[in-house]
Amino acid sequence: MTYPKTTSIAALCLALLAGTAHAHATLEQKQAAVGATTKVTLRVPHGCAGEATHSLRIDIPEGFYAAKPMPKAGWELTTETGAYATPYDNHGKEMTEGVRAVIWSGGDLPDAFYDEFTLRGTVGPGLTPGETLYFPALQTCASGTADWTDTSGSHDVPNPAPGLTLVAGSDGHGHGHGHAAMDMPADEMVTLGDLELSAYFVRATLPNQPVAGGFLTVTNGGDSDDTLIAASSDAAARVEIHEMAMQGEVMKMRALENGLPIPAGETVMLKPGGFHIMFMDLSGPMTEGDKAEVTLTFEKAGAVTLTMPVLARDGTAHDAHGGHDAHHKKSE
Repeated sequence: MTYPKTTSIAALCLALLAGTAHAHATLEQKQAAVGATTKVTLRVPHGCAGEATHSLRIDIPEGFYAAKPMPKAGWELTTETGAYATPYDNHGKEMTEGVRAVIWSGGDLPDAFYDEFTLRGTVGPGLTPGETLYFPALQTCASGTADWTDTSGSHDVPNPAPGLTLVAGSDGHGHGHGHAAMDMPADEMVTLGDLELSAYFVRATLPNQPVAGGFLTVTNGGDSDDTLIAASSDAAARVEIHEMAMQGEVMKMRALENGLPIPAGETVMLKPGGFHIMFMDLSGPMTEGDKAEVTLTFEKAGAVTLTMPVLARDGTAHDAHGGHDAHHKKSE
């Protein structure tokens, strides 16, 4: 199957007129747990049409509380405070206002150099797993700006705001209590060329279940598209890249014979109910606490082997692959 790439003529013209470089400002972190404290690191890859960056502003989104920025040598650090749309219960103390913007100014980051700007805060327990929390950013240079403020989620804009994908907290309902969940994907990020692979895991199997699902997040920070074309593992006789999608009122699963596209500058999530790695004809059960070595091959970036932790099943995992055991048995 061919996946066409749509290009916005208007967006392209704007980018050319503004002299915008190819690389976007992005966050180092790709996911954050609802109800948990997290670090947010903005990566600044270039200046404004060749000029050095002298000031950087990050706006704090609604639902992100108690933001605390990290100072940087050579930069003046200031914050703007304001009211929260929804008050936050901070260990029994109601917080009605807090930091709404962080500004690093008076610095000098040449266009040819790269730097990171970091803050810390808590994702509110009222937010929903699966949604994206955007952190609009603005670089100011001597005679221009580079803004990353579009929160529409569209891939066709020249100035997308960096964002975090929210996942459930340790109790499965978004309450992380400031600590990493025990039943969470691996938080180690693996770099392969322009690709970053994170949040990878496999769901534990039921007794006699012949298949298992694997999940991860892939971010392409480069200027060209790539494709996940193959997967293999000693844990299964066959490993395929699959997609689950609604066809009418029926959820169906199919193998992606041409691989899974990873567009330039975008993040693709392999998650329950969507794209995933399917382990077929398992060599043994996938047991909670075990690990599975999985080799992923990309068309341009090459191959990388991940050690995926096997996590306990839950309702989400069942939706991803548990309900398709009969499908695979029948087709085989």
